[in-house]
Amino acid sequence: MADPIDNSNSEPREPVIPPARGSRSRSGGRVVALTGAACFLGRNLVGLLEEDPATTRIVTIDVKSPDTAGPKARHFEVDLTNPASEDRVAEILASEEVDTLVHLCFLSSPTHATGWAHELESVGTMHLLNAVRQVRLRKLVQWSQTMLYGAHPTNPNFLTERHALRADMDEPFFADKIAAERELNAFAAKSKGTVVTVLRTAPIVGPTVQNWVTRYLGMRVVPTLLGFDPLLQFVHEVDALAAFKLALDRDHPGTFNIASDGVLPLSTVLRLAGRSSMPLPHTLASSLVGALWITQASAVPPSFLRYLKYVCVADGDKAARVMGFRPAYTTREALLDYLAAQRLRDANLLQESPA
Repeated sequence: MADPIDNSNSEPREPVIPPARGSRSRSGGRVVALTGAACFLGRNLVGLLEEDPATTRIVTIDVKSPDTAGPKARHFEVDLTNPASEDRVAEILASEEVDTLVHLCFLSSPTHATGWAHELESVGTMHLLNAVRQVRLRKLVQWSQTMLYGAHPTNPNFLTERHALRADMDEPFFADKIAAERELNAFAAKSKGTVVTVLRTAPIVGPTVQNWVTRYLGMRVVPTLLGFDPLLQFVHEVDALAAFKLALDRDHPGTFNIASDGVLPLSTVLRLAGRSSMPLPHTLASSLVGALWITQASAVPPSFLRYLKYVCVADGDKAARVMGFRPAYTTREALLDYLAAQRLRDANLLQESPA
């Protein structure tokens, strides 16, 4: 396994997004469709594509239109939990001459509506891929997360793309996403004419993103597990978006870990955040977090406690070597950028961003 790149002493740099390369529709440019276009990644990627001269048209597929949609965008209200969405998406992809599809319909935080989440992520991905099989699509890019590797005492220091996805399958947040990846892998094995790329991002932090990580770190008193101080890894929101743009602009089939360089112990993360920790014995923590989750007072279910106990850190070497992805922010820099915005929110000087 290659040594991780360490640029922790370098100054943050803006990500370099290369010129586009690939097929063009009859309209003369790239036509990109996005599912989950109103989510954080979706609406920001739409904003990038609006300014991209290589993209002629943007097709947004979601239950609501992203607020970043401009003159290039055309919105189609589609709910992937609906069985009829399969034929509707196929019709949209064909009529709009879509050559590139970005699948972002995945939750960034756990939900109590597990049945709906299963229909959206696992079954919804199946509906989407069945639609794609009916058309000629050149490229498909899907979002995934490094958390799906699972937090285990037997994990190596850095998990590569070759490692199995071993997150707790009893937790719907993980199980549905793993099922979606399996559906995509089966599709990729039989669809030789389509470039299929999976980007597994580390937990995303930054000044505008809101997810379970930022909610956890935003607590006044943060629960931890007594006797454990795992290493954590993040990726800055700007770098996550740059990785998706890179996957659109270049043909890199396969799965890639997208993460910032460097790691931080949980204790250091909390110290930098200026938060007090509340170390709890594991059995007490599980019961307490479980009760708080049931009453919707906790941002995460008890299954997430494993990530406060064992390491789950991804190796970004393949993305660097093959895709040319170089994160602009280290894990520490990404955290500090988030914390600067969080302090303004704590002082009521900055409005909360949508989740």
